[in-house]
Amino acid sequence: MNVHHLELFYYVARHGGISAAARQIPYGIQQPAISAQIIQLEDVLGITLFHRRPFQLTSEGELLYEHIKPFFGNLAELELKLRGGRDERLRIAAPEVVQRDYLPELLARVRRREPRFHFTLTHGRQHEIEALLLSQDIDLGLALMADKAVAGVTTRELLTLPMVMLVPEKSKIQSADEVLERDRIDVPLITLGTTEALSRVFQAELRNRDIDWLPALELGGLDLIASYVAQGFGIGLSLEVPRPLAIAGVRELPLSGFPPIGFHALWCGRLSAVAESFIGEATNLVSGKR
Repeated sequence: MNVHHLELFYYVARHGGISAAARQIPYGIQQPAISAQIIQLEDVLGITLFHRRPFQLTSEGELLYEHIKPFFGNLAELELKLRGGRDERLRIAAPEVVQRDYLPELLARVRRREPRFHFTLTHGRQHEIEALLLSQDIDLGLALMADKAVAGVTTRELLTLPMVMLVPEKSKIQSADEVLERDRIDVPLITLGTTEALSRVFQAELRNRDIDWLPALELGGLDLIASYVAQGFGIGLSLEVPRPLAIAGVRELPLSGFPPIGFHALWCGRLSAVAESFIGEATNLVSGKR
């Protein structure tokens, strides 16, 4: 049997399927490659290791998983001992907007402070991150939070970010109320996706005010929203971030009375030294410190 194939099977069995395994394996490998190599393992053994839909290990798969689990499951602990007791790895989850707008610089800062720092990164919004933390599949999450954390998950607010409206620099609109007080808002609204915390909180406040204004364009980052506003495609919903947006041609209008959005770190249990270092650098970054 190929040891690499056994490792892939371990992740598939542990996480309950090939797609879930692809998100958790601590090195880059795509779902089709995992599937192909698992099929090779099954061909070598002449058995089916698990049913695909819905996922369920066969009796032979259960036997193999129980045999290899102690080895692959304890590799992280062995690596920690070999490193002298200091774990400099982090398994991180964050939504697209955080990955795009904050993580590259943040990870570079942590690497400068901790030269041996290395990480894995997966996508997730608040509730997905909480589930990954509770299942011990990640160590740390970063998210804009619209809801209270579930039991067992600790959070630390890194920054409170007020919501703002973005208009083209040459627009005659001078305040957000000029738009919100219209009987019918016919200007396209440009936002993040409707499941993102920023969009959800904004729409909830609009409902409280009996205002109907649904998004016309849903984009993947705050810089993208600003860029589309600058090109005259509509009015944008964004956050007042410490670092100014890198897009010229837009103005920010405060959204008075709208609740701010908290940017939080999330984790379970006790933070490792490298996680504390990471959160420290995250705090510095979002507050504009060097």
